Amino acid sequence: MEHEQRSFESFLTWTSSHLGISDSSTTTNQSHHSLGHSLCVSIFPHSGGRGLGAVRDLKKGELILRVPKSALLTSECVMEDKKLCLAVNRHSSLSSVQILTVCLLYEVGKGKTSRWHPYLVHLPQSYDLLAMFGEFEKQALQVDEAMWVTEKAVQKAKSEWKEALALMEDLMFKPQLLTFKAWVWAAATISSRTLHIPWDEAGCLCPIGDLFNYDAPGEELSGIENVTALSNGDKSIDVDEEQIDFHSQRLTDGGFEEDSNAYCFYARTNYKKGDQVLLCYGTYTNLELLEHYGFLLQENPNDKIFIPLEPAMYTSTSWSKESLYIHHDGKPSFALLAALRLWATPHNKRRSVGHLAYSGSQLSADNEIIIMKWLSKTCDAVLKNMPTSIEDDTLLVNALDSTISQDLITFMKIAKLMSSRDEVYTFLEAHNITDTLSFSEMILSKKSRSSMERWKLAVLWRLRYKRVLVDCISYCNRVLDSFMR
Repeated sequence: MEHEQRSFESFLTWTSSHLGISDSSTTTNQSHHSLGHSLCVSIFPHSGGRGLGAVRDLKKGELILRVPKSALLTSECVMEDKKLCLAVNRHSSLSSVQILTVCLLYEVGKGKTSRWHPYLVHLPQSYDLLAMFGEFEKQALQVDEAMWVTEKAVQKAKSEWKEALALMEDLMFKPQLLTFKAWVWAAATISSRTLHIPWDEAGCLCPIGDLFNYDAPGEELSGIENVTALSNGDKSIDVDEEQIDFHSQRLTDGGFEEDSNAYCFYARTNYKKGDQVLLCYGTYTNLELLEHYGFLLQENPNDKIFIPLEPAMYTSTSWSKESLYIHHDGKPSFALLAALRLWATPHNKRRSVGHLAYSGSQLSADNEIIIMKWLSKTCDAVLKNMPTSIEDDTLLVNALDSTISQDLITFMKIAKLMSSRDEVYTFLEAHNITDTLSFSEMILSKKSRSSMERWKLAVLWRLRYKRVLVDCISYCNRVLDSFMR
């Protein structure tokens, strides 16, 4: 650990002295670049692990990090290598993301001769994006939509790897860099760590800038749902365009600035000394965070879940399926409520009450009771159809947490409290962990630990999904109770 800390401090010195990265808000003397004026690298065990902390009080909107264009790892700068550039030009059908992935592996293959070597050796050795989920972890998600997204992510990664193989063979990559394992690692690095740049859709890798952990956009954005729903649902209703424009401003807290020829980061809020300084990458559900970044949030104000709807519910309105969901707190979306209210209205009366539904109004007490009973019943049916309960999932998360300290004895003690242990035994058998008598002496292999980490993420995701369903049932019951008073 001490050696790792010294190595990372050496890396920070390198980014300052060789790349010109600075967290000083003073721009008058560009010849002196340094770190430590605004930010420091710290460990935040309960909120993202390694991240950036404030070394002083920071004000919202204050410039806190500047990364020169020359410090960004982009396809453009890597392809200054003529051999690579010529080879890429011979394989013009590849996407910009595939090209950047190849560029990253190309630099890795150079070893210490790569200009980026000090940066590359400090990249994570593994990721937990959905594309890296095996069949067991995919099934652990339990929800059809999530399993489908995972399968699609895995297939996409394999397809892009096969398409890029000819280029990598043309460049005579080392055998270990030609494997799917190497490709999916590089692709995950690109997916989870790149930042937007205007001249390349694939983005760029940004030393130091990629250490910011994620902060979700706040609840203040939820108010735009009604405006968006109105504009999408009923074209005859006037919408305040200025309000939409205000909310559609970019959600991120950094960007490449042409006038300073650098990637600049700004404090998204006021921070006290010692606080973790966060960056908003954009608006994501937990499933999207897992797909693109390999983590999820216990409290994500932008999370949403979908439940099965009857075909007539989709056709009762003009909203897209993506707008018919349940919020993270269990409340039905504006569009879902309106769609259900129209669905529960006789066909010959829908036109006369459509304007009320599109404005978010209840149509009648009977109508509201019908949809709340249907919604509650549907959520309950989804819960009962899941392979495991909330209680079992909670126990399983606690059991998986015990493996952090290699405590397999505690893992099994907790697992035995579960009413359904089939999933646990499937994992143990898949990893040849069958002799319970030797648990106290057993050390999990790196492969087993990686699988267990992804398994835990899957359980956390499905647990959050189920809790939203429970919250939705509670919401429906509260509405129903209000009609009984």
